[in-house]
Amino acid sequence: MKKTAITILSLFLLASCTSLSTLEKTKLAELEAKGIRVPHEEVKNPGAAGALNFLPGFGNFYLAIGTNESEHWAYGFLNLLFWPISIVWSVPEAAIDATTINKRNTVYYYSYGPGVQELQRASAPQAPAPVVPASVPAVVPASAPVPAAPVPSAN
Repeated sequence: MKKTAITILSLFLLASCTSLSTLEKTKLAELEAKGIRVPHEEVKNPGAAGALNFLPGFGNFYLAIGTNESEHWAYGFLNLLFWPISIVWSVPEAAIDATTINKRNTVYYYSYGPGVQELQRASAPQAPAPVVPASVPAVVPASAPVPAAPVPSAN
């Protein structure tokens, strides 16, 4: 019985976290390399998601509402069934998943949303500033004598 409970608990710990695909991880690395803040916008608050999961499944329901993360409905109901023991895994899981949802939203914003134009402007080549050699004075003082050009003689 104890072994079965540990196995079920381990499965919940390993299976219920939202993760990013390899493509999403690559896009995030590209955005960070260009100096773009990740996550771009906080859609779900990690602290609120974790705190809400002290109540049975409420943090997962919070993560499921208004997002495409429909698996959180199932996680919420499972946490409800195993409450109060589910607090052990559901609180950190909800906080981690909220951060992952925010990162996924950033990838979507810069891949398909209004951030596409922003990303194109950030990666467009900038025109280099003109370089003035240090040996050439930029301004000739007005008091400096101007050398006279030699006049050809008519011999």
